[in-house]
Amino acid sequence: MLLILSENWTLTDGRNLGDLVRWAQIAEDAGFDSVMISEHIVLGPDASDKGVMANPRAYALPGNQDPFTPWPNSLMLLSAMASVTSRIRLVAAAVLAPLRHPLLLARELGTLDLLSEGRLVVQPSVSWSRDEYVAMGVPFAERGRILDEQLAVMDLVFRTSPASYHGHYFSFDDIYLEPKAFRNDGPRMWFGGQTAHGKVVERLVRYGHGFHPLGAPSPADVQAIRTAMASAGRDLSDLEMVGGVRVEFPDDHSCADIGKAMDSVPGQLERGFTTICVKPSMFIDDARELPAFCADVMRRADSMAAH
Repeated sequence: MLLILSENWTLTDGRNLGDLVRWAQIAEDAGFDSVMISEHIVLGPDASDKGVMANPRAYALPGNQDPFTPWPNSLMLLSAMASVTSRIRLVAAAVLAPLRHPLLLARELGTLDLLSEGRLVVQPSVSWSRDEYVAMGVPFAERGRILDEQLAVMDLVFRTSPASYHGHYFSFDDIYLEPKAFRNDGPRMWFGGQTAHGKVVERLVRYGHGFHPLGAPSPADVQAIRTAMASAGRDLSDLEMVGGVRVEFPDDHSCADIGKAMDSVPGQLERGFTTICVKPSMFIDDARELPAFCADVMRRADSMAAH
């Protein structure tokens, strides 16, 4: 079970980041396997070009959020969480890699992975906001090609010193990135998206340790990944399959029911999904209820796993 700690602003103010750090401790104490933080660097007008979400407890998706939505730095938050936990994995979801130089990103990720003794999971993403890319001076249309080059750079410098690389976007000779990450091939990496299109599958096969789709993947998506993995001499079982509870809000002002939301979990387990994401603000409106909520989720999950 994975507790999502981003986007819970109905439970805490966006400036009280210590709340999120304490929640990581609560999740670990309850038996959760992972906590997750996502990111944006800035938001622009296109953050809400599809209209703001009706229920503020819902997921932030492309174009459905108020540009004032807080998005604190995910890696700094996860570092704070690493310092007060010892077991739980730290998932940096939707790290917007093309908005950083890959050597700087490798330095940040490698340090956090070493600090947490290998508990870091990274999901590099190209994201969706053109306004964010314009503000950062990075060509939006080239973000996928930039990410592919960044992944190659990080894979190289996590394994090798000195390292040299000459690509279209990045070039360097004889650099030493020390200390390296906890493992000699760097942090564990997940990839995902709305569909298992060609580039997502290529990244999964070459670098991936987990598949974290946006929503429920189709059987065709899963088969495409299975076929590509087999062609590369890997098995689909090599990938951690990441799902999530299915939420229906009764109206725009109320929380959802966790029991009903978790009814989808057994079916996901049967399809090979082994990690299930839960966002607490979807189900509770008072942060004081979080310890009891986490304990309840784990009781339900343990019962489902037993059966």
